[in-house]
Order: sequence, then structure tokens, then C-alpha cells
Amino acid sequence: MYASGKYSSRGPALIPRMKTKHRIYYITLFSVVLLGLIATGMFQFWPHSIESTADWTLDKRSVHDAPLVRLPVSSPIPERGDLSCRMHTCFDVYRCGYNPKNRIKVYIYPLQRFVDELGVPISSTGLSREYNDLLSAISDSDFYTDDVTRACLFIPSIDVLNQNSLRIRETAQALAMLPRWDKGMNHLLFNMLPGGPPDYNTALDVPRDRALLAGGGFSTWTYRQGYDVSIPVYSPLSADVELPERQPGPRRYFILSSQTAIHREYRAELERLKEENGEALLLLDKCSNLSQGAASARKRCYKGQVYDYPQILQESSFCVVLRGARLGQAALSDVLQAGCVPVILADSYILPFAEVLDWKRASVVIPEEKLSEMYTILKSIPHRQVEEMQRQAHWFWEAYFSSMKAIGLTTLQIINDRIYPYAARTYEQWNNPPVVKWSSVNSPLFLPLIPPRAPGFTAVVLTYDRVESLFRVITEISKVPSLAKLLVVWNNQNKSPPEESLWPKIGVPLKVVRTKENKLSNRFFPYDEIETEAVLAIDDDIIMLTSDELQFGYEVWREFPDRLVGYPGRLHLWDHEMGKWKYESEWTNEVSMVLTGAAFYHKYFNYLYTYKMPGDIKNWVDAHMNCEDIAMNFLVANITGKAPIKVTPRKKFKCPECTAIDGLSLDQTHMVERSECINKFASVFGTMPLKVVEHRADPVLYKDDFPEKLKSFPNIGSL
Repeated sequence: MYASGKYSSRGPALIPRMKTKHRIYYITLFSVVLLGLIATGMFQFWPHSIESTADWTLDKRSVHDAPLVRLPVSSPIPERGDLSCRMHTCFDVYRCGYNPKNRIKVYIYPLQRFVDELGVPISSTGLSREYNDLLSAISDSDFYTDDVTRACLFIPSIDVLNQNSLRIRETAQALAMLPRWDKGMNHLLFNMLPGGPPDYNTALDVPRDRALLAGGGFSTWTYRQGYDVSIPVYSPLSADVELPERQPGPRRYFILSSQTAIHREYRAELERLKEENGEALLLLDKCSNLSQGAASARKRCYKGQVYDYPQILQESSFCVVLRGARLGQAALSDVLQAGCVPVILADSYILPFAEVLDWKRASVVIPEEKLSEMYTILKSIPHRQVEEMQRQAHWFWEAYFSSMKAIGLTTLQIINDRIYPYAARTYEQWNNPPVVKWSSVNSPLFLPLIPPRAPGFTAVVLTYDRVESLFRVITEISKVPSLAKLLVVWNNQNKSPPEESLWPKIGVPLKVVRTKENKLSNRFFPYDEIETEAVLAIDDDIIMLTSDELQFGYEVWREFPDRLVGYPGRLHLWDHEMGKWKYESEWTNEVSMVLTGAAFYHKYFNYLYTYKMPGDIKNWVDAHMNCEDIAMNFLVANITGKAPIKVTPRKKFKCPECTAIDGLSLDQTHMVERSECINKFASVFGTMPLKVVEHRADPVLYKDDFPEKLKSFPNIGSL
């Protein structure tokens, strides 16, 4: 029996054919599933929040393309502002968290156009060029993040730089609508022109809850110490006018006043000073014979004579910066750019970045009531100090005032230092111009254990006029095998060095450097002529050291290149009865200092001494003509945390031919000042860095009963 089967031209129908309606159903079902899978994949990788995609880029900063946000009349308004806010009460530092780079992350809100219910914008100017530059600089910096969940600090894209252009209530409502506002916690607002007529408040009038304020006109009444940041009022001339470089020094005018909106009482006082001091003071005002506009803003006049502004500022040593309706004045920035020392008369004004900048080094602050004494006060400042202030003023402008980028990033760095204080910039980093090319100098802290033998050392001899003794020192030093060069620092400005033909003939290069001033610190200046790593500082009367002593000292330094290696040792002691430190030169079993009348050290410390010495120590040494060796011992011990190394038994430098007139160390007040130096330096350093040790270094066979010819250093000297 055979089963019946159906055949066709396509062959046997082993699988029943699907009906048309069923085929359509399954195709539709398959399409839905496929689309679902695609959509799931897209949403899996699509950003979950529009905040996290709001990267602050140029194409998203167009005001016209920004979304429009209407503010209902009933929108909440933040509180006025909590004057008691401090970083530990109104800032959530835990949001910043720990990161290896110790750097806060800053998020910038996407740009929006806020209008009221009638469609009127909250600002008459929208996004200013200055605020746009500020936000651009932050978005290009290492502080910026486009991930709102990683942000520590939030910056609104609402421009409040100039309060004059704002509608106060509506601006406050716009701030409160920000998605992460949270009563202003961890939010930063930038404002340069606060207040308005008639009272001109010294802080932004917009209610802002707990937000930090970077303000350009704080007074001591409105500034929240350690919370707000005082910033400069940016001068548009900074970007539009490039002044030629002008070296510090005397100028055509002693005092110059260039502000045009000065209160009549102040102007009357300035005119009186002008009458008393004549051409030394130039009193400028607005030019009445010029049409108003951008061109007239760059002109100043005095009795019909027209001066270019701000170029004229470079012609004066001091420039007056008086308070106007607002405490903060853009004129301060112009003055700094010109390298003119600002004379600031604005009582209670918190100077820009005063939290980190030492304004005593770059300006003179005089109470408004002492305006009449200004000329006398300024005349009492030494010329050298004025030059240093001119140099510092221009560097302040260059580093912190010159652009909105500089202002913005400095503000963020100050806040960053508060949050990560252990990684904060030091006083020196904030206030010392980077004039040293550190890349050309190796720190001894990172040198190999033993530096190469070949280069040898450079002997630096400080001298004044003891020519005969100097020549004997040169002759003795020249016998040292490792001497590579001899540098004589001629510290006498009233007498020329001997003629070249009179100098001793030695086998290494001999160079004479003439100084401009008689300063002890000249011995530690990083002269270009010093090419070796090792430096021997030696006085012009140290004729008692033998070549073996000097060579052995150099060999010890090679093994310990981060130490001071010297001969006579000294000690600091605590005087319990007097309650202060005491300098001890008597023979003891301990050593904490070595005299740099003859000492080896790494040339790196010349750079630190000249450019990184804390406080006013270097100036103090030069003024007192004493203690430069103690200062160097403090510096090296503070950097390395290590004691100096005393070599050989010598305890004193005996100069039988020197008299009390010749020898500085024989002066009766010398020892008293040495104790004062130790206390002064400890106060400046904020600690006592000197370390006490009870050992010295001697040659191995120094005391052994061996023939002299077997000893490497037979003539090691005596006490």
C-alpha cells in the first residue's frame, strides 16, 4: 500500500507553505522586535541627562541658538546672602572628593536665554565679550568637566559681571531655577561692577543664597574672609593696548594722577600738592576739547596738552588710584600694566587676590585722610625699593590681571588651594616672578650618589680691597688638584681691581666679576661663570687651609652633594633664661652649622638663596652685613632636612695678619648680631630647621701611625 503524495514542478512539499496573512504577521512581529533591540541599544549609550552633554563649546555659545526660558512671576527668589558663610559651613568639600591631581572640577551650565513672562530679557546686554572669554578660558582649562556628576564647583552661564545691566529680581529667579542650585551651594558667581546709584553697594545686590562671589569691589564689611575671592576690575585696554617694555628705574614724573571721575575734594587736594611740588606731579583730567567716544577714552589732558592713555602712565614712578563711586577701579589694572607703582587711597578696600598676593611688594596703601601727606610718604621710600616695586607691579599684571583668562584661572586656583591645602601653591610661587631658568640647574636631591669627578669645583672668592691676602688665597687654592675655575667677586664699587698683569699666574681660568653694590649676598649669586656642580665659597683672608684640606673637603662633598661641607663648625642653643636662640662658637661636641668662609655646596643653592629665600632674610643680611652663612645653613637644612658635614679638626679661621679694622668677624657687635640672626631667621622660616650632629669627617689614615707617603691627605691641618 502506498501513501498518496502531492507533487509539483518544485518538488515534494515537505514543509507546508505559510499563508499570506500569517507571513505578514510574523514579518511585522520580527520588525517590531528588531526596532526594539536597536532602540534599546541607542538608549543604552545615549546620555541620560542633558546636563552631561552640555559641553561648553563655541557652537553652543550663540545667544540666538540658546533655548528660551520664561520666568513665572511666582518663581522663587534666593535669600539675600549669608555673611557668615565660610568654606566649612556653606561649601560641600565632600563633593570635590579625592583625586590624584588635587584639582577641583568645574562645570559650566549650558547657555539659556532667560526672559520674564512678557518676554523681556533679564539682562540688557546678554552675554558680554568679557564673560564669554572667561567661560571659554575655564572650559579650556584642566579644571573643566562636562560631567555634572563629577563637578565640585558650578558656574552659571548667566552674566552678572556688570550689575548695571541686570534686572535684580529676575536675575535672582534665574539663578534659583538652575537644576543644581541647592541654595547656591558650591556655585561661583563673577561680578566686577557691583552696586548702583545712589549708595553703590560693595558687593553684588542680586540675592544669591550661599553662592561664592568673586567680586571686584569688596570692602571689609561685605567680604567674607576665606570664602569670597576679591578679583580685579578688568580693563578693556589690557586687550586693546600693548605697551612697550619699560625697565624699572627713575621716570619723568614722580607722581601721576590720571583718573577722570575723582571727587572734587580729592581733586582739590591733588591740585594743592601739584602747586607745592611743581613738575614732580602730573595731574591729568578728561579732555574737554575732544568728542566723546573710544578715542577720547584713551586721551588725558592737562592745561590743553593732550597725553596718550595709558602710555603716559609709564612716565611716572607712582600712580594714584583713588576710590570712585565704587571701591574697585579699572585704573589699577592700567597702572600695573605700565609698571607704575600704584598709590591706593581707598579705605576698607580688599585688594584683588589679597588672600595670596603680597601687595606691600607692589603698591603703597595710604589712608584717604593722609592724601595731603602722600608726597612726603613716597619720598621716604628708597630708590632701590621703588624699582623692585615697579618690577613686581608689572609682573602682578602680567600673571593675574592681563586677561579674563588670568583672572578666572587665578580665582579657581585660590579656591582649589583652600580645598586641597596640602597641595596649595606657596607664598613664593604666588609672589616671586619666575626669573630663574631652573631647567639649566640640577637639584642635588636628584643627583647620582657620586657626581662625576672630571668637572671639579669652582672657587668663588668674595673680596673688597685686601689685595695681598687675596693673591695669597688664589695661590693656595690653585694647588688643589680638583680646582676647575676661580671666580673673584670684587665687591668694592669705589676701587677698581688690580691690573691683569698683577694677578697670580695659575693653571686654571681666573675670572673677576665686579658687583654693583657691596652686599654679602653677592657671594651666593648664581653667576653664569659657574659651570661646575660644586662651588667652594671662600673669603679673601682664608690663607690657612692647606691644599690637602680643600681637596679632602671636595671629596667628601662628592659623596654628599646635597650637604654643606665646611671646616669650622658652629652650634645653635636654646637659652632658657632669655627664652630665645643663641649662637655658640666655643668648642663643643656638637655641630649644626659650618662657616661659609670656606665651604663646599651645590650651585643649586645659589639659585635658592638668590630667588627663593623666604621673607626678607636676604635684604636683612645685606643691610646688617652679617649672617649670610647662617642664612645659607638655614636654607640648606630646611630644603634637605639634613645637617651640614664638618671636615677635618680645624675649629677656627685664624688670620694673624688681620686687624680689628680689617676683620668683620672681630667687631664687638658681631656675636650679638649672630644670635639675633638665628632668632630672626627662625621666625621667618616658622621653624628651626637646623639639625645637630656629633660627628665630623676625617681621612681614613689621618690618625694612624703610618708613613706620610701612604696617606692620601698627609697635610690635613690643625685646630
